[in-house]
Amino acid sequence: MKSNKYDIIIVGGGPSGVAAALSAGRMGKKTLIIEQFNCLGGVATAGGHGHISNFEELGTDRRIAGGISDEIANRIVREGYGIRNAHGVDYEVERLKLILDDMMEKASVDILYHTFFCDSIVKNSEIVGVIVQNKSGRQEYMAKVIIDCTGDGDVGAKAGCDIEIGRDDDNICQPVTMMFTIGGVDIDKVNAFKKEYEKKYSKDKNPWNLSRIYKEAVENGDMEPFQTCNMGWWWTATRPDQVGVNFTHVTHIDTTKAEDLTRATIIGRKQCYQTIDVYRKYIPGMENCYMISTPNTIGLRESRRIMGDYVVTEEDLMNQTYFEDAIGFGSFYIDIHNLDSPGMSETTCYPPTGFKYQMPYRMLVPKKIDNLLVAGRCVSCTHIALGSLRVMVPCMSMGQAAGTAAAMSIDENITPRNISIKLLQAELRKNGGILHDEDIVPAGEFNNNNNLKREKND
Repeated sequence: MKSNKYDIIIVGGGPSGVAAALSAGRMGKKTLIIEQFNCLGGVATAGGHGHISNFEELGTDRRIAGGISDEIANRIVREGYGIRNAHGVDYEVERLKLILDDMMEKASVDILYHTFFCDSIVKNSEIVGVIVQNKSGRQEYMAKVIIDCTGDGDVGAKAGCDIEIGRDDDNICQPVTMMFTIGGVDIDKVNAFKKEYEKKYSKDKNPWNLSRIYKEAVENGDMEPFQTCNMGWWWTATRPDQVGVNFTHVTHIDTTKAEDLTRATIIGRKQCYQTIDVYRKYIPGMENCYMISTPNTIGLRESRRIMGDYVVTEEDLMNQTYFEDAIGFGSFYIDIHNLDSPGMSETTCYPPTGFKYQMPYRMLVPKKIDNLLVAGRCVSCTHIALGSLRVMVPCMSMGQAAGTAAAMSIDENITPRNISIKLLQAELRKNGGILHDEDIVPAGEFNNNNNLKREKND
């Protein structure tokens, strides 16, 4: 790096960090994004989760998410590396890494890979920089505004912000999951089997999750009882024999501790291979499946939450509360995995068709510390509300709002806490943001016709 001084520094290159950095860079601010792995995208790339959703109001064809999240989804499809439908986009993880690098280059954003955040530099209740560690040693980088997109709230916690962790009574967090990708799949045969299975067990609450198969595998000694149901099979026609698997389940992990992350990774990888053995034996169409890859990080659902000027609750989500300082919509169901054993938690909530909710800007603004914004799964909310807010599309909307607000605060020479909400909302709308009912648009037709026509040969 030529200089250690920036207008805006984003710590964490996951979905929220990507959107924050692109927004800040495109508004002409000298921007740096710091990432511990070798790619941007977080769980969408390094975590192996080749599926992004929800863009639409639940169960309808009305799109409630726009801006950078919509731009990324459309580019994946346009370049021939994924398919999109009303639920979301399924894609090839490796191509998204390249796309995000290119987007940052075009936005003149500096990237620092292979770098860990160590500490926040705070003076008179204002954050002024961060300390990082990498192969070059320990360094400090200074900025006018810092955005915490670490997912774990590392920057806010080190800066002295108020934090909450996990479940209210014991601070236990949601389980973690090691994603993996398999090849050798006959997807037509798999889908035919699933159709018959769902018809046969139509009286089950969620027959699509194949819970009877996993119960049988456990009873037969073919699988340890770590999970009871499918959480996702991600498939794209651009790689027709491959499936991304969201299934493994490791409980009681503190994601802020290296020892716990190590243990979870070892257990998760073991579960991946057990799952493949089960698929070969029990799932028609997967008799010849094999491991292609496990990702370089395990998928984390929850850890610290940085308390802000407003704490979003599950009541806000379920009541579809409207906020004057709205920065975007979310529409994912309240997805909470069992914190103590396999399966889903009883606190999981499946809302009715038409479900959507607004997110307020104040959830991004931490108490006590100025010139710091937070975006992603470490924002100010309750444990249960996080079950919906933590998914990628709302995280990208948060990040876009944070990056935009940071740039505006520098232009106006004020703290992000004091910017004009109306001007922020106008800027977000100008860049494709969907903030209120009048902004919602039809989902439209998804152009997947070119999904087998690569721009360049692989």
